[in-house]
Amino acid sequence: MTEKRWAFEDFTVGRTIVLPEKHVTAEEIIDFASQFDAQPMHLDEAAGKASILGGLAASGWHTCAMFMRMMCDAFLNDSTSQGAPGVDYVRWKKPVIAGDTLTGRSTITAARVSAKRPGLGFVTVEHRLFNQKGETVLELANTGMFLLREPGAAA
Repeated sequence: MTEKRWAFEDFTVGRTIVLPEKHVTAEEIIDFASQFDAQPMHLDEAAGKASILGGLAASGWHTCAMFMRMMCDAFLNDSTSQGAPGVDYVRWKKPVIAGDTLTGRSTITAARVSAKRPGLGFVTVEHRLFNQKGETVLELANTGMFLLREPGAAA
């Protein structure tokens, strides 16, 4: 196995991983929305201000995509990740508005070695993103699959 910083054994219950900061621009909100979620509040400043969102707002799916990049940069790209079987829940708590700066954290809530594949572990994580005011904008939980650094040693 290629030596990666993060393997199953590193994801201990209770551990929190800080995600890198992400500044959100109007241009990227419009670009994402143009391709994937072409609703007016995601494409036009005036429409966004007239909506209940209060400004040009990122699509919830764009917020998820930004979160994914933050997670990749924090740990996933330097890990033994084998993907994920799904997402338990996603909650968009507040709109992400052009000019916001996002920060976040991922907290390990469960970890177990696969009964069928002893070299693979399942790690359940709760994630939170915050805007520059400290308000929660995204809550998400999922289970990821990671190779063990030392199969048989962690049981």
